[in-house]
Amino acid sequence: MQLALLPQELSPETVLAQLQGRRGAANGITARDLVYVITHRVSAADERRLRQIIEKLRRDGHPICAHPAFGYHVAADAAELDRACGFLLGRAMTSLQQIGAMKRIALPDLYGQLGLQAQAPATHDHDEEPPHESA
Repeated sequence: MQLALLPQELSPETVLAQLQGRRGAANGITARDLVYVITHRVSAADERRLRQIIEKLRRDGHPICAHPAFGYHVAADAAELDRACGFLLGRAMTSLQQIGAMKRIALPDLYGQLGLQAQAPATHDHDEEPPHESA
């Protein structure tokens, strides 16, 4: 007879411990399920806390991937990590485009204001040219 695991609180340590056994997209887990596995409860506040913890773990250098189709998981290889980074870059670019539109600033000018290099994000198809901004 196996004893049920006791609920724990969300922390970088508990999240990382759970994700260590989830290497590769095929082993991903949704935010809701990950929160439940750790805390034995489901709440929007815990899911927000989980996302904050994931951000911290990534800033600490842990290769934690996420995608709506696969959930959270540790990168199985360099290609998987690159795909996850591309996904995050795409989200960041969408946010920058929204900021530029709201402030009526062309994206290349916004890059300059933020001190970023004016280069288009990498696409998955390297033969395709990146889209050009219209002024």
